[in-house]
Amino acid sequence: MIWVMGKVGSHPFCWAGESLGIWGQGSMGLLAAVLLAALLPGIAARGAQALWPDEPSHICSFHSLSGKDSEFCRGNLEVIYPELGDVGCTYIPTCHQSRWRISREWGSPRVLYPQAKKSKKYVVMLVDPDAPSRANPRSRFWRHWLLTDVPGAELRTGELRGRVLTEYARPTPPPRSGYHRYQLRLYEQPEGEHIILGPEERISVGSWSLENFVERFRLGSPVASTQFLTKHHED
Repeated sequence: MIWVMGKVGSHPFCWAGESLGIWGQGSMGLLAAVLLAALLPGIAARGAQALWPDEPSHICSFHSLSGKDSEFCRGNLEVIYPELGDVGCTYIPTCHQSRWRISREWGSPRVLYPQAKKSKKYVVMLVDPDAPSRANPRSRFWRHWLLTDVPGAELRTGELRGRVLTEYARPTPPPRSGYHRYQLRLYEQPEGEHIILGPEERISVGSWSLENFVERFRLGSPVASTQFLTKHHED
């Protein structure tokens, strides 16, 4: 089986085909490739439909965020998970158990910010403002990941090390709690600022006062931010 992932216009997609049946040798393989290229615009327009009526669908349908949720995404910040690529400003799709895998299998994503200044250090955080639900976010902001002293050079490659204040915790929305926003925020770290968590902050990752943290260490506004939405994999 060969997976094809990419974008048609602004629509990401992934597709699976038998290696010999689709990418055969000689003129038949070339003809199949041409036919597939011709079909892709129609696939994007129809959403998750099968290539042929009697074949099961292997199309991943990605949906972009809209309204105020999309306005949070700015600065070309990318958050990249295996097989899905950059999930910034999208809903995590249901295909190929993606919601289960982001909650149970995949580790921390690559975070890419090509505009990062090599001479600067940054603070990276991943938070859930919808804990335990968007309708009743009494435990916001749930802290899923917090890194400080991240060199700009690492953000340019997407491989972050930095200094870990909160280990990465996978997004795990509770059952029947609806969609949760998982917000990745990037701040430029003031030169010489030593950032730490207070005793109470170290005890609990929930009900975190993000605003007080940002003010305490003079972080200002994020230089870039993005988010993705997902919900419990069985909902």
